[in-house]
Amino acid sequence: MAQKPPWLDRHNPCRPLPFPCTSILDIIVKIDTTVKNEVSDLMAGTRQFDEDALLEVALKTFWQNGFAATSMIDVAEATGVQRGSLYNAYGDKERLFLLAFERYAGRFLDSVRQALASPDPAVALTTLFKGVIASMIEGAPSRGCLTTKTALELPLAGEAIRARVKRMLEDFKALIRDALSIPAARRRLGCDPDVAAELVVTFTRGLAVMERAYRNPQRLEKMSQEFVRILLPQAKRRRSP
Repeated sequence: MAQKPPWLDRHNPCRPLPFPCTSILDIIVKIDTTVKNEVSDLMAGTRQFDEDALLEVALKTFWQNGFAATSMIDVAEATGVQRGSLYNAYGDKERLFLLAFERYAGRFLDSVRQALASPDPAVALTTLFKGVIASMIEGAPSRGCLTTKTALELPLAGEAIRARVKRMLEDFKALIRDALSIPAARRRLGCDPDVAAELVVTFTRGLAVMERAYRNPQRLEKMSQEFVRILLPQAKRRRSP
């Protein structure tokens, strides 16, 4: 029976090593390096930044530049977060945009609810349009409407972004339809509340385009006033016999 090499004899504490001492140091260094790399990878998977603050800056960047014209490098520079950390946290630009857009949509719809709270439908729509215009002209240069900007870029975006934009517009329409379904509005409308809501949503998209072309808030407000007057005409008083 062949004898075991001396370094395989576990019962011999003085057994010689099959490699020089320098090899042991090499192994220790390799183990140390491996552990450090694994810790670094774990840290990369952990978000080492304030996500709320990052999404806020990302939203402003996408809103000002548009989805297609904004790169992950732009977001990294604006937020101060390394591009690699952004990819580790969100995967790609589309996912980051969707999270930022979710924040935008929630705020926009909340503002719509507040604007439409008036029991007078004309006052409600007038307040709504003033809020929409104020939002579009904010910034220098003015930032415009993020929903309309994104809708125009949908051929360059993914299906998830298309679906999210459509859902936001549908939610917008539903709020307007509910506001125009009250008796005070129905008495003045010349069409079904659902059709009227569709007209209002479409008109706001037109406002967004006109804002880009003319950069004239007064012109937008005047068009909005005329639109409300046409959609909700005052009831004509009957003449006395």
